[in-house]
Amino acid sequence: MTRRPAVYILASKRNGTLYIGVTSNLPKRIWEHKHDLVEGFTKRYRVHQLVWYERLDSMEAAIQLEKRMKGWRREWKLRAIEDMNPTWRDLFEDFSAGD
Repeated sequence: MTRRPAVYILASKRNGTLYIGVTSNLPKRIWEHKHDLVEGFTKRYRVHQLVWYERLDSMEAAIQLEKRMKGWRREWKLRAIEDMNPTWRDLFEDFSAGD
């Protein structure tokens, strides 16, 4: 089940810096972000907390959603996070139990 396309939002902290990404293997990709194996924005700004994600049926659909969400206003992104994860808990903890 780990190899399924997903769009995700990482945060530096509650209401902090946000990053939106897409992947075919969510647990692996988040682990890479958390261990600073991904060069660029998330490493530079220490954006490592998985606060929102959505799994999709195809990579094409995931890429479309990622592009659409990157164009969203910040308040819409915050609302999506709050709807799924009102306490801004690090959802990566859920994957330790086997995804």
